[in-house]
Amino acid sequence: MSNADVEWIDQDLDVGGLEPPEPMVLILEALDRLEGRQRLRVLIDREPHPLYRVLERNGYAHSISTRPDYRFELLIWDPQQAG
Repeated sequence: MSNADVEWIDQDLDVGGLEPPEPMVLILEALDRLEGRQRLRVLIDREPHPLYRVLERNGYAHSISTRPDYRFELLIWDPQQAG
């Protein structure tokens, strides 16, 4: 079952305007609180390249897209919850 086939419940986190490392700290804290088929939807001002290695190391999947307002929307989920 792919990520697109799962009915996810998005938990939103806006870390815009924050200076590093605060966005990463808040994102990791929010990931610790996810349950079941929840995924984290993060709005962030810059692409969080250092975070990607941390996510991979901890078994999370992610996708990122650029919004019309030039902010990034980062989706993070646990692939084991996908089925």
